[in-house]
Amino acid sequence: MSDLPLDPFQEHGLEGFAKDFRTGKVTAEAVTKIYLERIQQLDPKLGAYESVAADSAIATAKAMDLLIKAGTDLGPLMGVPIAIKDVFVISQMPRPKVGSNIDLQGILGPEEATFIQALRQAGCVFLGQTKAVEFCLGITGHSTPRGTPWNTSDRDNHRAPGGSSSGSGVAMGAGLCAFAIGSDSGGSVRVPAAFNGVFGIKTTAGLWPVDGAFPLDPRVDSIGLITRSAKDALLAFNTISSVLFGYQYDSRPTGVRLSRLCLGVPENHFSDGINQDISDAFQQANQRLKENGCSLENIMVPEAPERAGYFPVSMPASLLSVLGKENFLAQKSLMDPVIAKRIEAGLESKAYEFLALEDKRTQSRKTVAERFAGYDAWVSPTTADFPPLLTELSDPEKSMSLALGMTQNTQPANYLGLCAVSLPLPVRGLPIGYQLMGAPNSDRRLLEIAVEIENAFAKQK
Repeated sequence: MSDLPLDPFQEHGLEGFAKDFRTGKVTAEAVTKIYLERIQQLDPKLGAYESVAADSAIATAKAMDLLIKAGTDLGPLMGVPIAIKDVFVISQMPRPKVGSNIDLQGILGPEEATFIQALRQAGCVFLGQTKAVEFCLGITGHSTPRGTPWNTSDRDNHRAPGGSSSGSGVAMGAGLCAFAIGSDSGGSVRVPAAFNGVFGIKTTAGLWPVDGAFPLDPRVDSIGLITRSAKDALLAFNTISSVLFGYQYDSRPTGVRLSRLCLGVPENHFSDGINQDISDAFQQANQRLKENGCSLENIMVPEAPERAGYFPVSMPASLLSVLGKENFLAQKSLMDPVIAKRIEAGLESKAYEFLALEDKRTQSRKTVAERFAGYDAWVSPTTADFPPLLTELSDPEKSMSLALGMTQNTQPANYLGLCAVSLPLPVRGLPIGYQLMGAPNSDRRLLEIAVEIENAFAKQK
């Protein structure tokens, strides 16, 4: 595709655009039209977008251009074209399908999500809504009702894109937006980011408001960003948080230095069953950090395996409470059979068993928050294996094994109330992720650490 325009944010990222936008070197309308052209050419195969809002995106971009010329500056994300996971209520855009063909009437209210309003106030341009796995209940990204996006790491073979923010991961990996919004209840931002060779952050649950978003499991649901780099994620995180919480955006460096960091490396759970090539790359990455003066210490996280008993109970039960038993049974035939079977398991849940699991989680969260004392972050591979071919998921047994390997290292952060990011690792072949986990509500600090680690990895290329 010699006529395919280059991704306008590829070289200089969000910060470069912000400077050029304010000096008049580039316009929001121009970059928006480039992304719409890229979507038109690439997305018929990739299938990242559920819907594209071309007319409204151009209209918004033109408005941003007029405002900046008139001296009104909405902040660093003004005029930036973004993609949004199709789980949020967005005014004047299609009601979210959440990857499903069933009738979701009455489940989400009419009001636009608070988080979406913050993006508007920041001056973002909405390119469209990206595909999600049905009800966000799937880590592989495979979903039959609305289609499975094509993993950008392999243009010849259809590989799992990672889920449930599958469309957002693919849109970012293919350069179909400046950055993308996702949601993460067990790895749904970090796995698509890892599988598509980009950066992803899962914020601490409760930090950013999730009203107006489809609830998979309100106890662990969180909003996340999928970006080109940790540097872009930090700028976007600071800007969005400034709008949401009403404080002034602060771009001054905070003085994070690798030589002053102490990272914990879990010896249990997070290293179980890891593909040898991924394990080797992870160890090599840790060695690079040590060479940059970073201290790494082996630790134990005995609470991490508890996630395996929690999520198979909490998520189906939560979805049934949202969908309603009778509604679920009446429309079950319209659902992805694998998703329907998982939800159906919730019909056997017992309240006292679920409450006991939640009580245990509450205690484990408290214990782990205390155990973070002395550590800036914990590190692990993001996934146990590389993105599999979609054909490998046709075998139910193999599919389940692969899915468990994708959530093994990501679900503990959700279960334990942590924030977490996935950085792309500098290795040849298919992409993998390097995960950092931070103490609850240490999101900005974790991103600052990620930027320094990203810089250290880049120097070794």
